[in-house]
Amino acid sequence: MKLPPQVTFKGMDASAAIETRIQQSARKLDRFNDHILSCRVVVEAPHRHHHKGNIYHVIVDVTVPGGEIVVNRSGERNHAHEDVHVAIRDAFAAMAHRLEDYARRQRGKQQLGVSFEAG
Repeated sequence: MKLPPQVTFKGMDASAAIETRIQQSARKLDRFNDHILSCRVVVEAPHRHHHKGNIYHVIVDVTVPGGEIVVNRSGERNHAHEDVHVAIRDAFAAMAHRLEDYARRQRGKQQLGVSFEAG
C-alpha cells in the first residue's frame, strides 16, 4: 500500500487499539492486490439511545489503478457486529474477496488485451 490507511471514527472517540487493528488489516490487503493506492476506513458507533442490538458500521474504501472498491457493512443486521473488532474483521475479509475478484477480472481482461475499469 502506497499510503497508510485513513481512519475516521463517527459517533465514538478515536481508539488507538482499533486504529492499530485497522492498520494491520489494511497491510494484509496487499496480499490480494499489491497496487493499492489508498485505503479509507470509517468506523461508526451505533446510536447511544439503543439499549440492545447496537451494530457497528464499517466502511472500507480502497483505490486501485483504474477504480475504487467499497465495502459497506452498514446495512447488515449481524449481531456479531455488536463487537467492533468483529465488524472490522468482517469488513476487511469482504474487501479481500473483492480485491481477489478485481485482480482475477483484471488478469482476464489483460490476457484479452482489453483495458480494465473497476466495477
